[in-house]
Amino acid sequence: MNALAATGSVLGSAGLALLYVAPRRDLRIAGLAAWAAGLGCLALYLLPDVTTTVLAAAAVAGLVVACVGGWALLRWPYLLAFATLACLPARIPVRLGSEDTNLLLPLYAVVGSLALALAWQLVVRRDGRSRELGPIALPLGAFIAWTGLALTWTAGLRDGAIFVGAFLLPFGLLAVGFARLPWRGRLLTWLWAGLIGSALVFATVGLYQWVTRDIFWNPGVIVGNAYAPFFRVNSIFWDPSIYGRYLTVGILTALAGILLGVARGWRLAGLYLVVVTMWFGLLLSYSQSSFVALSVGIVVASFVVWRWRAVVSAVALVVALAAVSAAVPSLRARAENKSRAGVNAITSGRANLVNQGIRIAFDHPVLGVGVGGFKRVYADRTGLQGRDPKKAASHTTPVTVAAEEGVIGLALFVWLLAVAAIATLSRLGFGFTSRVSLAVGVSLVAIAAHSLFYNAFFEDPLTWALLGLVGVVVTVPRKTAPALAPSAVALPDGEREERSEDDAGQRIDQVRDLEHPAEEEQQEDGGRESRSAEPEQAGPQLRSNEDGRHR
Repeated sequence: MNALAATGSVLGSAGLALLYVAPRRDLRIAGLAAWAAGLGCLALYLLPDVTTTVLAAAAVAGLVVACVGGWALLRWPYLLAFATLACLPARIPVRLGSEDTNLLLPLYAVVGSLALALAWQLVVRRDGRSRELGPIALPLGAFIAWTGLALTWTAGLRDGAIFVGAFLLPFGLLAVGFARLPWRGRLLTWLWAGLIGSALVFATVGLYQWVTRDIFWNPGVIVGNAYAPFFRVNSIFWDPSIYGRYLTVGILTALAGILLGVARGWRLAGLYLVVVTMWFGLLLSYSQSSFVALSVGIVVASFVVWRWRAVVSAVALVVALAAVSAAVPSLRARAENKSRAGVNAITSGRANLVNQGIRIAFDHPVLGVGVGGFKRVYADRTGLQGRDPKKAASHTTPVTVAAEEGVIGLALFVWLLAVAAIATLSRLGFGFTSRVSLAVGVSLVAIAAHSLFYNAFFEDPLTWALLGLVGVVVTVPRKTAPALAPSAVALPDGEREERSEDDAGQRIDQVRDLEHPAEEEQQEDGGRESRSAEPEQAGPQLRSNEDGRHR
């Protein structure tokens, strides 16, 4: 069985990487087949302890749902994005052998539907698109291939198999699905509204929990609240930190409109009210990692728009906070405490995990201890007992990658983040395309910052959806323009970006042409053309539309 898991990991990861980077349709079909075969091997290895009858019934039901879902995705491609958004909170406790984990089971049905839809497009429709992920295709494919290979020498085979089979492979295909979405300003606006609206609903549920002192799902949070001097809420999510991360992304996507938008008056007030409401929801999660991620996202977004003025403001804020901290005796005493035990207590044990993780990385610099091996090696080094030592779970993604996949894996991870940031945050204007690009870029930056304290960068489907959207935004030209004043705000409709009344009608028509060009009504994805087809003809048209929005 160990060989089955290792074979499935290598085969599936190599197939997914081939699907990312291969230029030919036959190679992409082979990559998709390898992905499915590898995922099947890992599923056999991780089969839960249930009867054969139950497994057969689940397989048949899953196939029926995937077929229906695949047909729906072929007809309405953006259903993928809205279904993913709806499934993000739905983490269901599952026991895989001797391991308890929370899996996004409804989202796996969406991934299965996507796999069948993609297979139909490649085999039957002979879809010739390739490298939809754009500039991140190569670094992401290389990282996935290396991670799959790292399971062959891991010290924690089951943990590694769960990571590859339950997160890396299925969500990696999700990124391809998002990258293949056609550019539609109206639907992207509705997707933005869905994200903001759901975040507001979740924040309202969190406020209800705080008022009634009633926590859903997670007994660990219930017990923690019984002994803590504050009351944490998790809304409908399992973990308050994931709930906080979702609200952080919601706030930053709204901030992208505030920084690069053009509206005034009640629209401006409405977006600020939305941000404040989500911030209060975030406050009640008491997620320190989410607040750090939000701060990093705000600083990065401000720097992208305001350049050095943002740096000066950030430095002034840090100096002010440092002065306040020095003036408070308790904070000053904490800062002056240099003992390792003190730092470890302040960080809830994370400092020791990071310290040991760095030592593991230095002891295994090239290959690491294998994907999923951190927990087992850490337990052996520190003397933790038990088959599954919970206290040995890493909380810092870069340290985990360095310890498990060596300097090669860490370099590929940094390469991926750098390319994604450059692709989304450079050469922004003030049109709708730039607002979408800024929202995607700062959200990825915030999730990366959050993963410094909560090890769930690749385990979060939101990360993969954003990586897929990188491939969408880079295909639409955008005109570089001077940064706007910070009081400007985005209109909630992607079709309205005009800056004067005289030519508003003409520009709205131009944006509608971008959303509904004649060619897109006659080709694949239910009458939608490939963004990559005929680039020499599509480029001038897209450029004309983008220029019209920036006059």
